[in-house]
Amino acid sequence: MTLSSSIPARYALLALLSASTIYCIWKSRRFRQLKLSLQNPNPNLANTKGKIFFISQTGTSKALANRLLDLLKLNGLDFDVINPKDYEPEDLPKETIVLIIASTWENGKPPSDGGFLANWVAESAEDFRVGSLILSGCKFAVFGVGSRSYGENFNAVGRDFSQRFRALGASEILPLCEGDVDEGDLDDVFYVWNQKLIGVLKGENLNENGGVNGDECVSESEYEDYSDEEEEEEESDIVDLEDIAGKGPSRNSKAAATVKVAANGEKEMVTPVIRASLQKQGYKIIGSHSGVKICRWTKSQLRGRGGCYKHAFYGIESHRCMEATPSLACANKCVFCWRHHTNPVGKSWRWKMDDPLDIVNGALEQHTKMIKQMKGVPGVKSECLAEGLLPRHCALSLVGEPIMYPEINTLVDELHRRRISTFLVTNAQFPEKIRSLKPITQLYVSVDAASKESMKAVDRPLFGDFWERFLDSLKALIEKEQRTVYRLTLVKGWNAEEIDAYYDLFAIGKPDFVEIKGVTYCGSSATSKLTMENVPWHADVKAFSEALALKSGGLYEVACEHVHSCCVLLARTDKFKVDGQWFTWIDYEKFHDLVASGKPFNSKDYMAATPTWAVYGAEEGGFDPDQARFKKERRHKTK
Repeated sequence: MTLSSSIPARYALLALLSASTIYCIWKSRRFRQLKLSLQNPNPNLANTKGKIFFISQTGTSKALANRLLDLLKLNGLDFDVINPKDYEPEDLPKETIVLIIASTWENGKPPSDGGFLANWVAESAEDFRVGSLILSGCKFAVFGVGSRSYGENFNAVGRDFSQRFRALGASEILPLCEGDVDEGDLDDVFYVWNQKLIGVLKGENLNENGGVNGDECVSESEYEDYSDEEEEEEESDIVDLEDIAGKGPSRNSKAAATVKVAANGEKEMVTPVIRASLQKQGYKIIGSHSGVKICRWTKSQLRGRGGCYKHAFYGIESHRCMEATPSLACANKCVFCWRHHTNPVGKSWRWKMDDPLDIVNGALEQHTKMIKQMKGVPGVKSECLAEGLLPRHCALSLVGEPIMYPEINTLVDELHRRRISTFLVTNAQFPEKIRSLKPITQLYVSVDAASKESMKAVDRPLFGDFWERFLDSLKALIEKEQRTVYRLTLVKGWNAEEIDAYYDLFAIGKPDFVEIKGVTYCGSSATSKLTMENVPWHADVKAFSEALALKSGGLYEVACEHVHSCCVLLARTDKFKVDGQWFTWIDYEKFHDLVASGKPFNSKDYMAATPTWAVYGAEEGGFDPDQARFKKERRHKTK
């Protein structure tokens, strides 16, 4: 073959090389660049003022950045912590050393405050006019904060920063380190990275080959081949602690102990960090994945001061109700979650599994201990305390997704055997689990939005096919003979204006009841943008409920209300309104007899008459007249 004399020999040779050969040459050059930057650190690096950028949404990366700053100062290294929203990216070429702690937010995108910086870096790396040496005078390192529960988007922002900075000529003084909050040991991983970083900055952490001592983080080869590996491996669906990572116990505390692993290699769902956070909130952890907590309404009715809305709507005795869950994990991160997302998330069961009998026994033991602690509290009635020690109801709605627990049917059977009724709430992401459920006293499906777009914004689901799973879950309700409920949580400005779309969902699941409740504001949280402006008044909830009932053409009517809880109940007139009287209450003894018989039965077989004080429009507003209404005196300071 004769090469044209008009083509320089070096270009002709390059044209003959295969793409794989070029890739191998480029990759080996990258390794040499990294090795050289480590073997020949800038002699002035330790004496140069550096920048620590935090790319943070919930405050995790910001907390880690400030922790790193303190450690660097202790080692005589001069750095500033920078919020990228206050930084001009055009100044990056002037920087000598840049450290980036980056969280990955929804859909693999950076949090809003870091969006402009990330876009500038990405656009510069792709713009041939900028050139590949614009950051050649800058050394950098990246620590990513992410969750493998989000599959291919795991640490996407940190990976992107590392790749883009290198493309712009910056020298990476440490390989990208990826903190996985699923493991519950983010603090320890970050600490190890800190120590290695300080050693590199001082030129003290290099081995005899010029590499970095220790290799807990992602290596160059692992990073380049990551996308190929992800296609071959199954997604990891472990824990997500994104919202409390960096705020948990220190690495020297007892709570930061090593995550327990079962003999078969399965990890415990409740890591030390999760346990510490939930216990601080008052949860009693049972085994490795269950929990129980006493409800404020349980305490209220122990003192004869009124029960919750379930007392008004269905006749439960609030002081005899145990709030529990066999699975602290959930598949959503709802904006209105009153647990502030300190529980795990996951898409399937990948943890050590506790025995259902142990869970029931543990829940009852912990619950009765908390009831006993109410003895001596002013106002607690002795007869109510005695009854409270014998729970008759179990609300499987404490936190998480109860039906994720593989032995949920066995657990429900055990509760029913002890004649404890079950109120189970599911977030409508596991339709096959709903279909396989045995009879539940009352089965709830959370309907947090009426369209795919608003549900994605409100529930922030992990599943990519969340909408299809949601609709399939509603269809599964039709197959249930026992009582079914849609539970709507109204959030002004988010989902309270979709009346027509909500009604269209009624025809899919045909629920017996629809509970409509205003969102509860639980204080400020970095994980939620909600404010008091998003909390509807009871009048708003009533208007929404009446509009939905009117839309149904008489199939549903507003049956009950509980003003204190800002909650209204719609019920089917063809089932639960007999001769003008509502029968929304439950005959619990009849239900347990029907379950024990083993024969088929339906929701009408164990209904009971609703008292007049609980009916919609009653003067009592759903407050039991046998209870004593108590109002706190609010003493406001006068100027």
